[in-house]
Amino acid sequence: MPKRLSDQEIEAGLTGLHWERRGDRLIRVADLASFRAAVDFVNRVADLAEEADHHPDIALSWRTVTLELWTHTAGGITHLDLDLAARIDQMV
Repeated sequence: MPKRLSDQEIEAGLTGLHWERRGDRLIRVADLASFRAAVDFVNRVADLAEEADHHPDIALSWRTVTLELWTHTAGGITHLDLDLAARIDQMV
């Protein structure tokens, strides 16, 4: 099981990423050009999540997508979350 990261490890891991920490979760809100673009983005995130076997919570509202990453089994943020966050940032 992945180990929950310390506050210092999380802050260091977020450097250069477009995510914010809210408690024990990483959050990213993406405003896309259209509903279709938002759906396409969600599908691309889903592909990455399947590859990583690590799945974010996803909310879609018109052209806005909100992603939440946290490792349920660890009860907080792990390296799996930071790794997937970085991969998602690369595709935006």
